[in-house]
Amino acid sequence: MEKKSNKSLVAVLLIIAVLMSIVPLFALKGAEFGGSDDQGSQMVAEIKGTEYEPWFEPVIEQYLDGELPGEIESLLFCVQTGIGVGIIAFVVGRFYERTKGAAAKVEAKKKQK
Repeated sequence: MEKKSNKSLVAVLLIIAVLMSIVPLFALKGAEFGGSDDQGSQMVAEIKGTEYEPWFEPVIEQYLDGELPGEIESLLFCVQTGIGVGIIAFVVGRFYERTKGAAAKVEAKKKQK
């Protein structure tokens, strides 16, 4: 009985996640989904009253003599995300195994007595 409720809970959560991704696209037709960099620079310009000037130019853009194509930016972001998720999963896995090992030691001590 417990496995069925877990499966239905997972299914409901997946449906909610998909709806959270799709509904804004249809509910806000014609809206621009800009990045936080653009909004941040606009806010700084609004507060200071002058045009925002970055402190430095990204290293890759200096070598390319222009902006990085959007597809490459997305690729680099996805690679960065994948590396971060891998590190988090590794750490969580280590904690899980450590807890599992400690529980096994406690069980072994109980059996010895």
